[in-house]
Formats: sequence, structure tokens, C-alpha cells
Amino acid sequence: MVEPSPSTVRPVAVVTGASSGIGAASARQLAHAGYRVVCAARRVERIEALAAEIDGLAVPCDVTDAEQVAALAEAAGPAVSLLVNNAGGAIGLDPVADANPDDWRSMYETNVIGTLQVTRALLPALEASGAGTVLNIGSTAGRIAYEGGGGYTAAKHGVAVMTETLRLELLGRPVRVCEVAPGMVRTEEFALTRFDGDTERADAVYRGVDEPLTADDVADVVTWVATRPQHVNVDLVVVKPIAQASQHKVHRTS
Repeated sequence: MVEPSPSTVRPVAVVTGASSGIGAASARQLAHAGYRVVCAARRVERIEALAAEIDGLAVPCDVTDAEQVAALAEAAGPAVSLLVNNAGGAIGLDPVADANPDDWRSMYETNVIGTLQVTRALLPALEASGAGTVLNIGSTAGRIAYEGGGGYTAAKHGVAVMTETLRLELLGRPVRVCEVAPGMVRTEEFALTRFDGDTERADAVYRGVDEPLTADDVADVVTWVATRPQHVNVDLVVVKPIAQASQHKVHRTS
């Protein structure tokens, strides 16, 4: 059997939350950029279809489950060039006074603990690659608070601080640590999940907004950050639609 030459071996990228939205779009664009993408998510049929489409690998994984995360690291192999920690999400829009602690725990477990577990599991392979990158998908919610967003902003602030801390701790080792923090992105599921399938409330988030970001817009930024020369660490990219000046100031035509 003839082994492929180094020039034909694709670097490995692991993308969590790859079954939809930013994760799926990032997997597609990274594959186009030359990565062999390990698509990780809970919904097996979706990631299997995606992996078949982009010649990648589907690995069922709930990032809050330590055993499944260990299996993901095993499947990814001994050398991983890129980890995109995308799994996460928001639940509800209740004020702190009425908040459901279980919703907050769920958001923290997925966004923060899940990111921690996957990062820990894959760090040896990222370092073994000699040119690794951890890229966390944060949010503008990780930079500023807003009414009703206490649980989600707390979780995304946690992701932001974890990213900054990891960059300090890995100084001198061959692993970059980056964050992409999107503002208003309209995907097929984010708002629906937040409002427990209530399409009216989900649609209201984007009503009258001229061109909110799409998953492909964010994936384009992810791919750009990941493909910079290895000595270039893009610490943070905040990306919003032109219609959004801040969390509280969004231009709506109606």
C-alpha cells in the first residue's frame, strides 16, 4: 500500500455542534479549505449526511458527556490541527428574578463545561500536530449584558474568559487560541431552541432587520481565522450585521 505524500494529507479539524447552523456551515467551508473535518454532534443522521457530503467523519457526541468526548478524541486521531468549539446555545429570555435555574445549568454545561471537556480531551492532539488552533465560538453576549439574557450572557462571558485564560496558559506551546464572537445571526434553529419551538417569538427576534448574519457569514470568518499563518493569533473577532450597532441598538425597517 502506497502511503499518501505529506502534501496530500489533509489536516484534521474537529467541529462540535456540526449538525446545523454555524457548525455545519463551518464544517463545509473548512472542508473546502482543505481540512478533513470530524463532524461532532448529538444528531447522528445529520452529521452522517454532512460527513458524506464533505468527505469527513461523523462522530456522535454530546459535549457534556465525558465518555462521549473521550470517544471523540479517540476518533479524531493523534494529531488535530483545528478545534472549533461551536456546541452551545441559549434557553429562554426570562429576567433574573424569574429565571429557571435548570435552564442556567443547561446553558452553562453546554457552553462552558462542554467547551472545557472537548478542549481538554483534544489538547494533546492539537499540540502533537505542531501547529494547532483552538477556536471558540463565543458571542457578543459574552461581552455585554442585556435584559433577559442573564443565563446566556453568564455562559458566554465564561467562554470568553476561558479562552483568554487558555491563551495565557499555552504560551510557548504550538497552539493558538482564538475566539469568534457573532452578534445577530439568523439560523434555522438558534431562536427556535431558545423559545422552545415558538416560531412567533423566534421570528420576532429578526423581524424588520435587513440582512442579519447567516451561518455562512460566520463560517467564512472562522475559516479566515483558522487559515492565517500559524504565527498569527487572531485573539478575537466580533462580527455583527451592519443593522446591529449593539445588543440594544438594531435598525428595523418595520
